[in-house]
Amino acid sequence: MTPQKGISKIISDTAYNTYEAKLEREVMAYPPPNHVAIIMDGNRRFAKEMGLASTSGHEKGREKLEEVMEWCQELGIKVLTVYAFSTENFNRSSDEVELLMELFEDSLRSLKDEKRVHEERIRIKVLGNLDLLPDNIQRLIEEVEDVTKDYDSNFYNIAIAYGGREELVHAFRRIAAKVEEGCIKADEIDEDMISKHMYTSHVPDPDLVLRTSGEVRISNFLLWQMAYSELYFTDVYWPGFRRIDFMRAVRTYQMRQRRYGV
Repeated sequence: MTPQKGISKIISDTAYNTYEAKLEREVMAYPPPNHVAIIMDGNRRFAKEMGLASTSGHEKGREKLEEVMEWCQELGIKVLTVYAFSTENFNRSSDEVELLMELFEDSLRSLKDEKRVHEERIRIKVLGNLDLLPDNIQRLIEEVEDVTKDYDSNFYNIAIAYGGREELVHAFRRIAAKVEEGCIKADEIDEDMISKHMYTSHVPDPDLVLRTSGEVRISNFLLWQMAYSELYFTDVYWPGFRRIDFMRAVRTYQMRQRRYGV
């Protein structure tokens, strides 16, 4: 690195750190969202632009998620829900699906024994049609959910083999079965009852839903739950998502006035 480039980098880093500190002070001055949901998008495009294999993009995406969990703890965000793998993602190449399943297996094993999970009393729950997943992944999900089932300080939800429409169908079928059994009457069905039959019945609906990669759509994610969520889209690919990007999203949420249809 030439002296001129070295000086430019120092100036750039100083400016970045100054802005990050200013933004953090602003964010900490207001209540954070209680529940943040994230559509993690752009792993493959990030890898392509960086000249890396797509496998590296997914691996870096997993590392980024670990960082975001820390950021949520720092800002006092109690519930984090991430969209990791949709039902449609099974249509990708067998090699890519196999790699993602291996990453999920590694992540679940780590979460089961992670010190921070138990110290911060983080309840972990996997959302989705788990019957579509390999047996070893299903067993791990059962184990990690079981060891954290009594925790209620923080919540970490991972949507795997998930589809918003399928979740609604699943909820409606459960309710219909109870009607057939005579447990409830059809005219007793209301919004609250439907919410109680969703995968996320243990947490409030998301306050903030953000998506990376520049795509401006919700891709069948939390269709019922995000009825009144604030939406935030950023052009940054998921593996390149920085703490400053996360704080910008939170600060934007804090500056909005939520009206709930009023």
